[in-house]
Amino acid sequence: MADETKTQIPKPTRQRGPMGRMGGMRRGEKAKDFKGTMRQLLGYIGQHKIAVFAAVAFAVCSVIFNIVGPKVLGQVTTKLFEGLVAKVNGTGDVDFDWIAKTLGFLLCLYLASSVCSLVQGWLMTGVTQKICYRMRKEIAAKIAVVPMSYFNGHSKGDVLSRITNDVDTLGQSLNQSVTQLITSVTQIIG
Repeated sequence: MADETKTQIPKPTRQRGPMGRMGGMRRGEKAKDFKGTMRQLLGYIGQHKIAVFAAVAFAVCSVIFNIVGPKVLGQVTTKLFEGLVAKVNGTGDVDFDWIAKTLGFLLCLYLASSVCSLVQGWLMTGVTQKICYRMRKEIAAKIAVVPMSYFNGHSKGDVLSRITNDVDTLGQSLNQSVTQLITSVTQIIG
């Protein structure tokens, strides 16, 4: 008779409630070597230093424009109030020309802030996509040399899910985290 190989079938886990334990949320796996993983991730990001520094510069500009905007709006409000008080007292009038010019400047500030934010997001998305592409390429090269016996013990869906979901999650987290970190730090400083 032919040599029979035993495959291990995982035992089904008992789920609690309609979505399992804790409402369907699973605990994330802890990294075995967090520092090494972060070093590797920073190595991936380090290859795109120019784009990351440009994104930081655009984020700083965007935040600066957003911080200056309310101060300019406060000057407009003050000028309008002073003009109304002067008109009520009969000593002057509201300077609508100055207010219109200042509001035009304020509009330009907010448009510049939006453009800087858009460029920053575009740059970081590009960096993230390039990093994910490189990771997928390296994973595909590693899977090409994995012995077939590995695939006998693991389902195809599990292997493919690992590849696609983990890289996609990392890409989304990287894009959101770096962008939010840059913007938050700049706003705190401002």
